[in-house]
Amino acid sequence: MDLLLEIGTEELPARLVRPVLDQLRESGEKMLRENRIDFQKLAVYSTPRRLVLYVWEVAGSQADLVEEVKGPPGKTAFDADGKPTRAALGFAKSQGVEIDDLVVQATPAGEYVFARKRVAGRPARQVLGEQLPALITGLSFPRPMRWGDRELKFIRPIHWILCLLGEDVVDFELDGIRSGRITYGLRIFSEGAITIRRPEEYFEKLKEASVLVDQEERKALIWEMAQKTAAGVRGLVQPDEDLLEEVTNLVEYPTPLCGSFESRFLRLPVEVIITPMKEHQRYFPVWSRQGKLLPKFIAFANGPVADKKLVTEGNEKVLRARLQDAEFFYEEDLKTPLEAKVEKLKRIVFLEGLGTIYEKVERLVRLSEYLGEVLKLTANQRAIANRAAFLAKADLVTSMVYEFPELQGIMGDAYARASNEKKEVAQAIREHYQPRFAGDEVPRSKPGAVVALADKIDNLVGCFALGLEPTGSQDPYALRRQALGICHITLAHKFDFSLTELIAQAYKNFGDAEFKAGLPEVEANLAEFFRARLRNLFLDQGYSYDVIDAALGPTHDRISVVRERLDALVAMKGTPDFESLLTVYTRAANLARQAGDGTVDPALFVEDGERDLYKAWKKIRKEVLRYLGKGDFKNALVAGAGLVETIDRFFSGVMVMVDEPALRHNRLALLKDIAVTLGQCGDLGKIVKAG
Repeated sequence: MDLLLEIGTEELPARLVRPVLDQLRESGEKMLRENRIDFQKLAVYSTPRRLVLYVWEVAGSQADLVEEVKGPPGKTAFDADGKPTRAALGFAKSQGVEIDDLVVQATPAGEYVFARKRVAGRPARQVLGEQLPALITGLSFPRPMRWGDRELKFIRPIHWILCLLGEDVVDFELDGIRSGRITYGLRIFSEGAITIRRPEEYFEKLKEASVLVDQEERKALIWEMAQKTAAGVRGLVQPDEDLLEEVTNLVEYPTPLCGSFESRFLRLPVEVIITPMKEHQRYFPVWSRQGKLLPKFIAFANGPVADKKLVTEGNEKVLRARLQDAEFFYEEDLKTPLEAKVEKLKRIVFLEGLGTIYEKVERLVRLSEYLGEVLKLTANQRAIANRAAFLAKADLVTSMVYEFPELQGIMGDAYARASNEKKEVAQAIREHYQPRFAGDEVPRSKPGAVVALADKIDNLVGCFALGLEPTGSQDPYALRRQALGICHITLAHKFDFSLTELIAQAYKNFGDAEFKAGLPEVEANLAEFFRARLRNLFLDQGYSYDVIDAALGPTHDRISVVRERLDALVAMKGTPDFESLLTVYTRAANLARQAGDGTVDPALFVEDGERDLYKAWKKIRKEVLRYLGKGDFKNALVAGAGLVETIDRFFSGVMVMVDEPALRHNRLALLKDIAVTLGQCGDLGKIVKAG
C-alpha cells in the first residue's frame, strides 16, 4: 500500500520550493528507515499551494527489532558446570527473557552475558501518526513565520493536511489541524473539497481539478507551451532555467498568453526591457531567429482562462507601465555624461570603515594600474582598464540602477557608449562584475578582467581587515563568490601574479583606515581562504583530492602556477617512473625533516653510495631547476625520476642516521636539498600511489 502526505498551504515563495522539497525527501527517507518501515521508492512533489510526499509499497508494520543487552561477566553469570547463577537469573528476569535467551560473547573487556530480545514491530499507521508531525515541523526555512495565536512556525500558513496509508487515514493533529482525506483543487476554479479514498487516485483527481501536482510535468509542459507560443509569432524563447523553475512554482495549471509592447521601447538597452519582464513579471522574452528581441512576451496564467484577450491586455498594461518608467529613467540619466556622475559617488558610503564609493573608485584605479604593469598589459589595455576603473561605479547613482539594482554594470556599459567612451571601456565596465554567480562567464577582455580582479580583491581585503569574514553558512558580503571569481578569472586568462603582493597592495591603498586586523593577519587569513576556494574549484573540475593537495602544497601564491603543477602531476601519476619517484621522495622527505640549515660538503663523504648520489643529483638538479624556471613541471618530474635507481642504492648501502654528527648532518643536508628541490613540483608525499 502507498503512503500519501499532502501539506496544504497558502502560496509558497517560488524560490524556496526546491530546497524545501529536498529537505522533505531526505527527512522522509530518514524517518522511514529509522523506524524500520520498508518501502519501495519515495518521491516529493509541489505546487504553489502544497508540498507532497508520496511513498510506494509501504510495509504494513515495522520490521521486528532484535536487541542485545549487555549483562554481567560470563564467569559471574554461569558456574563451572555451566549452570546459571543468581546474577544470570536476575539479569534474565530484569530483561523479561528466558535463561535460554542469554548468550556469552567475547568483548574487548572479556566474556560477557548478553540478553537477546526481539521487539515486535508496531503497525506502520500508528508509527507514522507519531512521526509525521515531527517530520513537518522539522522542515527549516530562511524566515519561518507564526500566525495569530498559533505556535507552529512554518513557511506559510497550513490550511489542511491530507495523509493516507492505503485506504486508511494516518491520524494526527498539528497545531489544531487534524489530518484527513480532504484536499483542494485550483483556487476559484475548483468547487469545494475533494475526497481522496486511496493514494493511487490522488494525482488524477487533482488533474481533474486543474492541478498538476508533479512539478517536473508542469515544467516540461510550460517549456513546450512557451516554445509553441513563441513559434506562433515567428519567434523563439531562449533557455532560462531559473525563470522556468520560478514560473513552474508559481502556477498549478499553466495557461500560456502571448502579449506585446510598443516597438519604440526596443531602442532601450535589451537588459532594460527583459529585466522587468523576467525579474518583476516572470514573462519569457521572445527573440527572433537572428537573436534580436521582438516586441512580444509570453506569460503564464494560473489555471484556465475564459477570456485570454482580457487577461493578456492586463499583462500588457502592467509591462507597459514598467517600460515607461524605464524609458523615463533612461532619458533622464542620458542628460549628463557618465563621467559627470562620478563626483556624486562622494556622497555614498561604500561600507562603514571603508570610506565612500568614490574612495573605492580611487583604489580601483590604483589597483588596475598595478595589475596592468604586473600582468604586462599593453599601454592601450592599461589605459582602457584605468578609464574603466574610474567609471566602473558611476552608474550606481543613476535612476535606472536605483530602480533596477541588478542592472549595475550593464547600465554603466550603455551609458558609457552613449557618452562616447571607447567601446572597450564600456565593455570593461560591464565585465568587471563578472562572474556574478556560479557558472557565469568571466570577463572576456583583459582590461575587464583586471578591473574585476581589482574590485574583488578590494572587497576581500577591506572586509577581512574589518573582521567581516564569512562564518559557517553566513556570507553577507558574498566574499566566497568573489574569491572564487578571482580564481576563475586568473585561470581563464592565465594571469601570473603574486596573490600575497596583490593583497599587500590592496591593503596599502586603504591608507590610514582603522582596521581590526593588520596586514600579516589579513594575508594569512586570505591565503587560507583562497586555498579552500581553489581546492573546491579543482574538486568540482574532477581532479582527485590527493593531487590537488600536492599541487597546493608548496605554495598557492601564484594561482596559475598551481594549475600548471596540478596538470603535470595528473599527467605523471600512475607512470612507473613517477610511482618509484614517490617512494624515494617520501623516504628522503621524511628524513630531511631532521636536517638543519647546513649545506652539503662533498669532503665529508665516506661511502661510495653517497658520492654516487651527490654526483647524479648535481647533474639532475641542474636539469630540474632549468625546467622549473620555465614552469615545465612535467619535465622537471621526469628529470627527477632519473634519480630513482641511484637514491635507491643510497638507501640500501648507506646508513643516514649514524652516530657521527658531521656525517649524519651532511647526509641529511643532501636529502633535504633533493626533497626541497623536487618539492617545488608539489608536495609529492600527499599523492596516493596508484593501485
